[in-house]
Amino acid sequence: QVQLVESGGGLVQPGGSLRLSCAASGIIFSINSMGWYRQGPGKERELVARINGDLSTNYADSVKGRFTISRDNAKRPVYLQMNSLKPEDTAVYFCNLRAVSGYDYWGQGTQVTVSS
Repeated sequence: QVQLVESGGGLVQPGGSLRLSCAASGIIFSINSMGWYRQGPGKERELVARINGDLSTNYADSVKGRFTISRDNAKRPVYLQMNSLKPEDTAVYFCNLRAVSGYDYWGQGTQVTVSS
């Protein structure tokens, strides 16, 4: 059974930074990609950033230049460094692991609140 556990969320002032971590456990034979999604109040879940098997990355336009996704390929954790945070970044952030089969695994989510 694959489990994803996020950590690092919290309350931060506008312009501040947070670093989210996602630890994966369980037997995963083949990973297509890992990523971070978020769901703000009254909004649909949206992709924030994704890192592929070749370590190439994709970002939502709203976070380009502010957020950085990284992964230690040997140890599996995936990180999301969030800088210059804005109130509109407030959301529950979810870690995602997509297997080569196309199956998606999800973490339980971690709350990020950007407010003065």
